[in-house]
Amino acid sequence: MIDTHEEGHESVKRTVTEREDDFGGTRASVDHHGHESMFRRRFWICLALSVPVLYFSPFVQSTLGYTAVRFPGSTWVTPVFAVIVFAYGGVPFLGMARVEAKNREPAMMMLISLAITVAFVYSLAAFLFLPGTMSFFWELVTLIDIMLLGHWLEMRSVRQASGALDELAKLMPDTAERIADDGTTEAVPTTTLRDGDRILVRPGASIPADGVVEDGDSTADESMITGESRPVDKDAGDEVIAGTINSGDGSLRVRVAATGDETTLAGIMRLVEDAQGSRSRTQVLADRAAGWLFYVALAVATITAVAWILATGFDIAVVERVVTVLVIACPHALGLAVPLVVSINTSMAAGNGVLVRDRIAMEDARHLDTIMFDKTGTLTRGEQGVVGIETVDDWDDDRALALTASVEGDSEHVIARAIRQKADETGVELPEVTEFEAIKGRGVRATVEGSELLVGGPNLLESFDVTPPTAISEFARESGSKGHTVVYLVSDDEIVAAFALADVIREASERAIDALHAMDIEVAMLTGDSEPVARFVADELDIDTYFAEVLPEEKDETVMELQEQGKLVAMVGDGVNDAPALTRADVGIAIGSGTDVAIESADIVLVENDPLDVVKLVRLSRASYRKMQENLVWATGYNVFALPLAAGLLAPIGVLLSPAVGAVFMSASTVIVAVNAQRLRNTDLSV
Repeated sequence: MIDTHEEGHESVKRTVTEREDDFGGTRASVDHHGHESMFRRRFWICLALSVPVLYFSPFVQSTLGYTAVRFPGSTWVTPVFAVIVFAYGGVPFLGMARVEAKNREPAMMMLISLAITVAFVYSLAAFLFLPGTMSFFWELVTLIDIMLLGHWLEMRSVRQASGALDELAKLMPDTAERIADDGTTEAVPTTTLRDGDRILVRPGASIPADGVVEDGDSTADESMITGESRPVDKDAGDEVIAGTINSGDGSLRVRVAATGDETTLAGIMRLVEDAQGSRSRTQVLADRAAGWLFYVALAVATITAVAWILATGFDIAVVERVVTVLVIACPHALGLAVPLVVSINTSMAAGNGVLVRDRIAMEDARHLDTIMFDKTGTLTRGEQGVVGIETVDDWDDDRALALTASVEGDSEHVIARAIRQKADETGVELPEVTEFEAIKGRGVRATVEGSELLVGGPNLLESFDVTPPTAISEFARESGSKGHTVVYLVSDDEIVAAFALADVIREASERAIDALHAMDIEVAMLTGDSEPVARFVADELDIDTYFAEVLPEEKDETVMELQEQGKLVAMVGDGVNDAPALTRADVGIAIGSGTDVAIESADIVLVENDPLDVVKLVRLSRASYRKMQENLVWATGYNVFALPLAAGLLAPIGVLLSPAVGAVFMSASTVIVAVNAQRLRNTDLSV
């Protein structure tokens, strides 16, 4: 559970705490999430208390070939410590079993409680009233220890997913510089900020609240929240996010728009709480298996009692046989089968930038046959970039790029920024520019190295009555058919170069789609862009199906269209407009953390803007489910073998499973499950 919310950013910096609950409550179902510290504490204490029980156990002594130290009262060590372990570590399970019993839904808690209660009562009675009779004290304490460990691991797995988010919370500054009405600044605790306050964010400082830049020009490092690796330009009118850093050289004056629980950061933190409340179908299956085993154990125990009484008459051996059946019916392995895999799955997912809100969605990802990507900001960067250059015969690309970037040096237009970025990536040297002039609605003009240069689109050519040569005209026609924007460089009244600009496709997109195709998953794309733009991106990435000119309100209808074809669909998007589609999809995936609305609508959040993480998600889902299924087979398979032997089915031919041997098989099953779960870490998620 998330601790009580405090005001301001302290609610964001809150830690995940656990509280001990009244396990005997009357909740509609057993909800034992959020008790990590309690299970952890009880596990370690019970484990320590179990050591003397094991040390003095006759079975352990005979198995390991040693004799325990004897002293006055040493015979009481085993029962006394076992009683303490039962009272301290076993009672919580009894409390949760009461809830299952009240709801008439036997599951893991009732099976555990049946085993430990029978073992406890029989062993204590045997010790007090039947000296020399086999007891189950060591099986009792080890069973409790294993079950406490399983529940601790389950609780821990959810918390581990918040590790990256805890790092985000550390970015929140404790103080902020608030700007007074007279323009002076004062340092105040971030918790005192309110909507509408104006704050000063100096270079290198963390931004203490969500807001809008009113004055200033700088860049912000938003990589920890949005996954954007490059600094993001910030000037008047741009939004800033709490926890990000002013990474530029300028100061920003920001009007606060959200603080504390209302910030983007706090919204992401709440994903952890959502994850705590979700359970996968395999976990439900494990509970159902435990419920079936509960009834099977009672039935087999009853049949055993009747059969042995009819065969041999009633004596202590019959009671011991019945108790053996009831105790070994609860395999330690069943309590670890799913929690161990969930723990490893969650830590692996978080380590690969995947935050799971809904475990059922994580499990469903293995069945996906169609993944639909929103184009802008998902498969593409969501920003203009130079995707092609054409020059006349006596010019080369680098020279044309250098001159164009120089002319555009003082412009803030998105096209100008794209050309300058291309020049930076290419490493060309920019010559000095003089007499810069913006030609409204057409382009820009400047003098470089004594020549008058013009940069602009078709309107510029029309205004100056300039006709492109054949090669550049063909380049422009082909680029236009793909939906690209074309910008021309004119030198001394002659067109010498043309640049095609488009929303840049992410380098990882092609690899991601190829990998999905290799897993027999179809890839679809939807976009509000024109048909030529959509067709170009689809062709470049070998996308199976694309939907162009889709209005925001139609995105979820597009998902429905695929679902009506019988397909299990995942939707990958990052914007407010994607929220309905994310909700409609069988698995909604928000990429790059996206917006608040996208996050709240998604089942799974990918921290970074990397389509390859979708591939990792599917691979991890498939691998994890295989491990869960394998573990459940190992855990329940033990009972298929052990219960008939414990009941004495093969007694007529001299084969009878003793409690000690049953315990060995139980332990072996647990070891196999644990080792098998750890093998999940060997899964190669790289693409």
